[in-house]
Amino acid sequence: MAEEEESTALKNTVTIEEAGPCKKKVIVEIPQESIKNATDEQYKTLSKEAMVPGFRKGRAPRRLLEKRFGKEITEQVKLKLLADASDSAIKDNELNTLREPDIDYENIELPDTGTLKFDIEVEVRPDFDLPELDGISLEKRKLEVTDEQIDREIEQLRRWSGVWTPREDGAVELDDQIIADAVLKAADAEEQEKLGNIEIYVRQNGFVGAVPVEKLDELLIGAKAGDVKQTTVDVPKTYFREQYRGKKVDIRITIKDIKWLKPAALDENFLRRFGVEDETELREKFRDTLQGRLETQQRTEMTKQIYQYLLDNTDFDLPLDIVAQHSTTLLQRQYSNLLMRGLSREQLEEQMEQLQASSEQQAKEQLKTFFIMDKIAEKLEIEVTDEEINGHIAQLAIQQGQRPERMREQMLRDGSLTQFRLQVREDKCIAKLLESAKITEIEAEKKPKKARKTARKSVKKPAKKASGPEKKQPKKRKTTG
Repeated sequence: MAEEEESTALKNTVTIEEAGPCKKKVIVEIPQESIKNATDEQYKTLSKEAMVPGFRKGRAPRRLLEKRFGKEITEQVKLKLLADASDSAIKDNELNTLREPDIDYENIELPDTGTLKFDIEVEVRPDFDLPELDGISLEKRKLEVTDEQIDREIEQLRRWSGVWTPREDGAVELDDQIIADAVLKAADAEEQEKLGNIEIYVRQNGFVGAVPVEKLDELLIGAKAGDVKQTTVDVPKTYFREQYRGKKVDIRITIKDIKWLKPAALDENFLRRFGVEDETELREKFRDTLQGRLETQQRTEMTKQIYQYLLDNTDFDLPLDIVAQHSTTLLQRQYSNLLMRGLSREQLEEQMEQLQASSEQQAKEQLKTFFIMDKIAEKLEIEVTDEEINGHIAQLAIQQGQRPERMREQMLRDGSLTQFRLQVREDKCIAKLLESAKITEIEAEKKPKKARKTARKSVKKPAKKASGPEKKQPKKRKTTG
């Protein structure tokens, strides 16, 4: 009986309060006796190992150890008590946290007497009800392969197999290739960089050597062999090549040859190269390929409708800190993508405000979708085995010409394997929802209606609780643990 009373006395007191969307304030009070026991245990361990002049190992008195090691021992006891108490409070109260708690170790002092009281804020997974998952109403467009689509595919294939042919006595046109000598001079460089017989492709945003050039087509279209063209560019400060990053570069181009891409002839050699006997067989091959693409497109459109249905019919708040962090990551990624596509700094600045607004909205939708799909996977008992992951990695590796084991090792190193597993699980959830969906075919000219216009008619929103999180006052509950 005495042991039970001692055990009860050593339990921490834990109070949980609401602290905002998906946040809990955890207040922990550690009894004085727990502090004393932890301190005694630490000194007991130290006394066995400490080497103190004038005393044999393990024989130094406690008062001397306190004088010599007191500050260090106090710090160790504090760190252990805080870590153990916060872990126990989260585990015992079944708080489904999103990240490790942030404990302000430096500003928490271990008291000489009395209890140790501290508090932490933790971000927890949102609590919400899923909408009805069976019989989601979807629209599927009737998509058919046309002769015009096949013609475009064959024309593109002829271009890929084409030959760059000299443009005799002609002027440069869009999408031409020119052979030229170029001289590059960065603003802070002592010497010019001379490039001989380089290939320059006449595009809106192209490259001369390693330097990106905006409106390159305007500079070169109409020029002839022997002409010299000059320009000065401001290389973006975020350009990946340090040699030119953020610098003004003078460029001089001396045109030597002009070539245009002559598509390959649709002859016997061309057909044999792609494993067909005649043009009819080639067209059938493309028809099958395009049909596969259309089926993928149909599935993609219906998948988007499912996501929209789930977003429109699931209501919960998101952890603001994680939204902000995810929004920043998205913004940086979008900025880099636009930069690599060749947009000028002026164009980027024009889009920055729109990018910032869209990144926050995208962050909210992506996070909300993650929590919803996570709960759907739990409800439908959908899991992903290692064999399934290895199968998907093998398919991806074959497409990219890599060895599956090497790709898996790379994904483990860069941390993308966890995200890959989540994506595979999400795809399985979507496949399960599609199996039970109510699908209506519509004409190809029409676009599928957004799910939000139909979902609300077929699914009742969960009734709001009388004490919703946006209205209720902080509620306390005491436990021991």
